[in-house]
Amino acid sequence: MLTFAKYLVLALAFIGIAIVIARMLFPLPANDGAPGKALAPADTGPLADALTRKVADHPGLSGIAQLQNGADAFAARMILADAAVSSIDAQYYIWHDDLTGALLLDALKRAADRGVRVRLLLDDNGTSGLDPQLAQLDAHPMAEVRLYNPFNLRRFKLLSYTFDFFRLNRRMHNKSFTVDNHATILGGRNVGDEYFGTGEIALYVDLDVIVVGDIVPQVSADFDTYWNSEPVHPATPIVGAATGRDDIAALLARHQGTGQMQTYRSILQSSDTVADLTGGRLPLEWTTALLVSDKPTKGQGLVRRKDLLVTRLLDAVGQVNERFDGISPYFVPGKLGMRNFAALEKRGVQVRMLTNSLEATDVLPVHAGYTKYRKDMLKGGTRLFELRRTGTLEMSADRMGPFGSSGSSLHAKTFAVDGKRIFVGSFNFDPRSITLNTEMGLLIDSTQMATRLHQAFDNGMGGLAWEVEKRDGNLVWVDPTAPGDAPLKVEPGGSLMRTVALTVIGWLPIEWLL
Repeated sequence: MLTFAKYLVLALAFIGIAIVIARMLFPLPANDGAPGKALAPADTGPLADALTRKVADHPGLSGIAQLQNGADAFAARMILADAAVSSIDAQYYIWHDDLTGALLLDALKRAADRGVRVRLLLDDNGTSGLDPQLAQLDAHPMAEVRLYNPFNLRRFKLLSYTFDFFRLNRRMHNKSFTVDNHATILGGRNVGDEYFGTGEIALYVDLDVIVVGDIVPQVSADFDTYWNSEPVHPATPIVGAATGRDDIAALLARHQGTGQMQTYRSILQSSDTVADLTGGRLPLEWTTALLVSDKPTKGQGLVRRKDLLVTRLLDAVGQVNERFDGISPYFVPGKLGMRNFAALEKRGVQVRMLTNSLEATDVLPVHAGYTKYRKDMLKGGTRLFELRRTGTLEMSADRMGPFGSSGSSLHAKTFAVDGKRIFVGSFNFDPRSITLNTEMGLLIDSTQMATRLHQAFDNGMGGLAWEVEKRDGNLVWVDPTAPGDAPLKVEPGGSLMRTVALTVIGWLPIEWLL
């Protein structure tokens, strides 16, 4: 009679053989993409005319402005694309097939039609439903589309995880949008309605910056590094050949005549961001900034810890002396992070973190990972804030703080240090951002931006967030702007089923995946 151990060995052997066979049956096409390189900054065009002299007057500096409002962030991308005369290089983790995704794809196609060279680099995890549109754009003589760590299967994409999990579990989380090598947009926003503050689904509180000057060619060089890397494949062998139809126009036609489309037409007509930029009226802060980005081979597990973005970012930040205020929608500090925050508190550094509440989170397992450390972090002196889930908020920009438009789920990734520097990018304080996904962002020397983030915490997040406190050994949720109100003793958004789910997920050895 076979023992349990023998059954287990046989099962593992069967699984191993099945994985080998699946990989043989569904291999990735050969990666035969030709090397590419960013074009030099355009000599003519709206951006060149507006920025060449300004950049020359600020050698070694970058001009930076925050895009706090989702509508402005979308309009900036659209109008920059329409202003392009030589090149557009766009890199994103998610590109949805909704209205904003269709409009931006159409803007890229129209740019290519007028002779602009377009390069679109997407993580294949976030391209669902777009294969025909990506094939059409890739077939354009002035455009090229490439995919990071593409899935073996197209129709049943997620089944690829069953036989290629460890590769597909590593994703490209970077976001940048660079036009004419004169201006770039970086930050936390992907391309999709929820990231730009529209639609019926939950909206995201997010943050981007538009940058000109010294950093722009560095972003372009970083884009080239990814574009020419081994994990990045030409799109057509993956998604299939173009159909011959205008699939981008068909995608956009789904939204014609809708109220949402009318709203976006109004947004594009009323936004002054790019007009102010090209007209020299956008209030840019000229300062120094450091681009930090993971190597694309992180997607193959081939990057040493000392070369990870998080290591280089911490080295660049250096010693924190007074204040550290951070915003991370997915916050799983781990034991090491918890100890580091506690060590800062012991040195007299004030540490405050804002993340999603249970009622606002869109990834329950991540919240389960966070809750395991909540009490110990409070014990160590860290102050914790959790974003409330709300429908619509009628609040002034000053009250909403530095991350702008109203919403119901936090997506901004930023932190400020000592009132002097601020980071804006794609990096979350969680194991996935540290070791699995590639990330990028800017560490900006800016007293103005850093102070605004500190003040948002000082003002209790303007009523947008709960502060979590520990009283008599139990957690309570208080409104820091209404200290006289009775605290909540039950976690906002909690229920019996959610409590059970959080507990069970917390038992599982999956923190490294979060």
